[in-house]
Amino acid sequence: MTFSAPIPRHAVPDLALPLTGGTSWRLADETAENFTLLVFYRGWHCPVCRSQLQELQNKLDQFDALGVSVVAISTDPKDRADAMVAEYGFDRLRIAYDLTLQKAQVWGLFISTSRGLTSIGVEESVRFNEPGHFLVRADGTLYFSSVQSMPFARPHLDDLLSGIRFVLDKDYPARGEVVD
Repeated sequence: MTFSAPIPRHAVPDLALPLTGGTSWRLADETAENFTLLVFYRGWHCPVCRSQLQELQNKLDQFDALGVSVVAISTDPKDRADAMVAEYGFDRLRIAYDLTLQKAQVWGLFISTSRGLTSIGVEESVRFNEPGHFLVRADGTLYFSSVQSMPFARPHLDDLLSGIRFVLDKDYPARGEVVD
C-alpha cells in the first residue's frame, strides 16, 4: 500500500461516509463558511477518544460561531458507532463510520492492530486508524493537519479554537505547502 497524506494549500481527497442516525455525509457537500474540521478517532474502544468527542460536542457552538463545521470519523462499523452515540449521548456531534483502512491511509493516518481489551473493557477492532485532525477550507484545500501514531498528545480543542480565531483575524496562510 502507498502511504500518502494531504498537503496544505492543495485539494484533499473527497470523502463520503454514512452517519449515525441514518443519514450520510460527504466532504464536498459541506457548506461551512470557513472550515470543516475532520476529527479522525480510533473508535468506540478508545477511552481517550470518548473524552475528546465529549469535549468536542460541548464546544460545537464555539466552532459554529467561527464558521467551522465538525465531523468525527472512524473505521468503526455501524454497531460500534451507534454504541458510541448511545453510550455518550452525542446528539449534536456528527459521527461518521465505515472509513476504510485504505482511505485512512490516503489521509495519512497511521493504522494499528488490536491488542485486546482496552482499559474500559472494550475489545479493540482488529485494525483501526490512529487519531488525526484536519482543517479543510471551504474551497476543499487543506489548511491544517495533525496526525498521531498514539492515542495521546492530540491538539487541545481550546488551542485549535484560538488558532482558528487568529487565522481568521489575520488572514494567516496555511503553512507546510512545499512539496519539492
